[in-house]
Amino acid sequence: MRCLFLLLPFLATLPCSLAAAPATAADIKPGVRSTITFQGSIPQNSDEQYKMRLSYPDVPRPYDLSRETFEILVPKGYKDSDPHGLFIWISPGNKPNLNPEWEKVLADEKLIFIGAVNSGNSRETPDRIRLAVEANHHLRQMYKVNPDRVYVSGHSGGARVASMIGVAYADMFTGAACFMGVNFFRATEGKDGEIYDMRYFPHPEIAVIAQQHNRFALITGDKDSNLDNTLAVYEQGFKANQFQGAKLFQIPGQGHGAPDAKWLEKVIRFLDTGK
Repeated sequence: MRCLFLLLPFLATLPCSLAAAPATAADIKPGVRSTITFQGSIPQNSDEQYKMRLSYPDVPRPYDLSRETFEILVPKGYKDSDPHGLFIWISPGNKPNLNPEWEKVLADEKLIFIGAVNSGNSRETPDRIRLAVEANHHLRQMYKVNPDRVYVSGHSGGARVASMIGVAYADMFTGAACFMGVNFFRATEGKDGEIYDMRYFPHPEIAVIAQQHNRFALITGDKDSNLDNTLAVYEQGFKANQFQGAKLFQIPGQGHGAPDAKWLEKVIRFLDTGK
């Protein structure tokens, strides 16, 4: 179900894989965080695709994928005979850092972690989105990936970008885990009348995939500075627009920081439901 680009007429000519020279898994040691680069961008990251998927009026700035680096962590127990999922991370900072306890959870849950370096809040949104999309494609060429477990995630500003990808690229990702930050494609209103503007507008046919098939975990906390925004987006955005796989996780006493690993476990179990 995850190669659905024929939904749109002009996408019919695009292949679902690219005959590039991708990086190989030979030098990546499972269980050890490594740095990796990729060669050759993909059609799904063309200017036309970006503008269509997010109703972006301008041509995004060009970027050279070969100059970008990613950090990857493949679970120690990975085998080609046992397909793993992907956990594609967008950090608010320039390093894709995670709590070491989170890394253990990802390994236990058979999820390959990858995050782009220099993809923090200071980077332009089109770049952050396209880097996550590139990681998705290239890892599928390198490893045996369970196509039903391809998740995009992030924290704070990175979570906002992940929420956009989860909808606008719903044919390439099956879920999004948004920790302490989320955007939506319609304006919502907070409890004190604050308006949270729409940040993008996805192509309607792709948004239907997200609405009917994908899962969205919105994680916030009682003391999170984005609590009001997240509640408004959950109630007036995802729920009001009948996203069948959206769930709110409001953590007691939690601030804006990343939560304990037990909450990551709960989020992954939710994303995995029915798969």
